[in-house]
Amino acid sequence: MASLLSRLSPVPAFPEYTGPHKVGTVDVEIPVSGLDAPSSTPDGAWDIHTVQFRIFYPAVPDSHGKRIMWLPAPQRHHISAYTQFLGAGNILASVLSFLPRHLHYTSIPVHKNATILHPAPETPQSRWPTVIFSHGLGGNRNAYSHLAGSLASHGVVVICPEHRDGSAALSLIRDPKNQDRFFTRSTRQMVPYVRIPHSQTTETWEARDKQLRVRLWELGLGFEAILGLDRGDEAIIRSNMNNSTPTTALSQLTGILDIHEPGRIIFAGHSFGAATMVQLLKSTYYASHASISSMAHPLFTPHPSSAIAKQIAPSSPLILLDMWCFPLISAATAPLYKLPLPCYASPSAPGGSALLAVESEGFYKWTDHLHTKARILSPDPSHPVVTADAFVRPETGLELAKPYFFYVQHSAHLNQSDFGILFPWLTKRVFGAEQPERCLRLNLRAQLQFLRGNEFPVARTWAGDLVDGFEEVEKDGDGSESEESEDENKGLRDGLSDDWAIFNRIASDDGALVEAWRWIDIVGLGDKASPSELEVLTGTREKKEEAQAEEGERTMEREMEPSLAGAAPLAEGAKKAVHAVGGMNMDTATKRS
Repeated sequence: MASLLSRLSPVPAFPEYTGPHKVGTVDVEIPVSGLDAPSSTPDGAWDIHTVQFRIFYPAVPDSHGKRIMWLPAPQRHHISAYTQFLGAGNILASVLSFLPRHLHYTSIPVHKNATILHPAPETPQSRWPTVIFSHGLGGNRNAYSHLAGSLASHGVVVICPEHRDGSAALSLIRDPKNQDRFFTRSTRQMVPYVRIPHSQTTETWEARDKQLRVRLWELGLGFEAILGLDRGDEAIIRSNMNNSTPTTALSQLTGILDIHEPGRIIFAGHSFGAATMVQLLKSTYYASHASISSMAHPLFTPHPSSAIAKQIAPSSPLILLDMWCFPLISAATAPLYKLPLPCYASPSAPGGSALLAVESEGFYKWTDHLHTKARILSPDPSHPVVTADAFVRPETGLELAKPYFFYVQHSAHLNQSDFGILFPWLTKRVFGAEQPERCLRLNLRAQLQFLRGNEFPVARTWAGDLVDGFEEVEKDGDGSESEESEDENKGLRDGLSDDWAIFNRIASDDGALVEAWRWIDIVGLGDKASPSELEVLTGTREKKEEAQAEEGERTMEREMEPSLAGAAPLAEGAKKAVHAVGGMNMDTATKRS
């Protein structure tokens, strides 16, 4: 059936992962009541009874378990939610009749509840590197399955939380108190998508701050749940409310995740999810900083003894895909904006070598947003222009590495998620994007090389993923040819263990080693940054600059939330969709919206 639909449809199926390992997955939903909360419950989260996430992991070679559907259950309600997220304008109208037929049969090339592969003995502490990935607007725990599964096939465990702040296309929350009832579906609360205007107003910034407080609280609790799984906590394992995941599938995660030493978790996210990870790292690392502890309404204040507070360090790797900066420049969080990312925060910090940011071409050409991002990625965000001197340590004179900052030519915002593969005609026709698989392929290459550079063991980059360009001879740190290149690479038949060409810092087309992949130098950027909420309130920026920023935000709204219909009709449609779900707590869902 899937093959038939693939031939009838312009939308291809997910390609197989290119790493040497098969990929398994488990779906997890843990009651928050059984977790040690690292912070107080924020406004709007009192009726979030669980944390939910999907885990992608390397599986044993003989895994042949059932694949999972890309669309979470209940499929009918998620189809309705995605139909509304994609919108019903004239350009997108044709997708609406096809969408249910397609997504019902779209599966992810992973094996449900498969046996986890144990790391090789030479792997540090015999534990897998572990990524926590935060989704963007309209996403969920499955929406980045291709990147997550690709990393897992190369020897990385990837944990994808589903946020209940109104940013997921749809999320359902089980009620632990009613889980034993016969009709358990009737006990789930629906969290519909909340469409917030892309306007530079205090109301909009406050709404995004509220969502961030929920997101950071969820991530703190989620980390506690992950720690519980790794230490084999029977109470946490047995509390999983997703009946499709047996306790044996969770018990096998005991003692296999590299998540205990400070700085070992790799934090990653796309769009709003990338902004979420920036605020998580800053809020946690600087929790005791005078400017942060004095904030009237902090985003996240973890207890100093909490696991998340102990985990985040200057060495914590951070991967930011098309980070959306608007939520980072609110008045309430201005002290966070002025502080550098932890990777720049101490004399021994690694600097930009612990920071990877990848843009779509649409975000790269968004000028004021790019300048804002350059400041956030720099050692001194408070300075109006990023200078080369900012990367020089005054106490030692040593120069810090600049961040790995690149963009993919001819790509759109949605190309960094599964949407680029599921709906390539949408990103091409509406946003002018090309070759959706190329964007994900280049992202994977960069992420694998980034992990290698931060001393995380990952499998080789497959030769087939190098079709966009590479350098065949491996290099040592001093640029000389590696002695093992000839024997180890074997003419690239099995790939590269050092894909150094992907980090070749050439900004122009001349001399670029990888097709459609260009470096972004942040030095000299910053002076055209978007006005922050404080600057808007105090009138310190020209009205022309404010108008340009407003226009840019509204223009890019179509890439982040591709609906071409108005916000009001969509909101009304969401309420109708919510009302149609029999037995669900609609009063709660409406209130939480």
